[in-house]
Amino acid sequence: MSQSLLIISRQAPWSGPGAREALDIALAGGAFDLPVGMLFLDDGVLQLAVGQAPQAVQQKDLTANLQALPMFGVESLYACAHSLALRRVSETSLDVERLDSDALRALIDRYDQVITL
Repeated sequence: MSQSLLIISRQAPWSGPGAREALDIALAGGAFDLPVGMLFLDDGVLQLAVGQAPQAVQQKDLTANLQALPMFGVESLYACAHSLALRRVSETSLDVERLDSDALRALIDRYDQVITL
């Protein structure tokens, strides 16, 4: 039986390689039929903001990678409700389940392996 994997993405999309690496790990795990979930936490919720302009900071757009998650079997997508509110992200580019702090703890406990980037 495959072990489940939760990837916690905590970096803003253009602050370094962490956001892209988290997405790459999720896509690779999904491609190998691992039960993968992805949680956007802290500045990681900024990846979900609608209307980003990566060209302005000479970066590649992560939108295609985010949109590919469900196609690779990564359908368990979560976001911290507090992080979204604090960063004023009301509309998200993906359909994510918004979780409060108690639900976040329960979510992390459900997974066998957790990777934080």
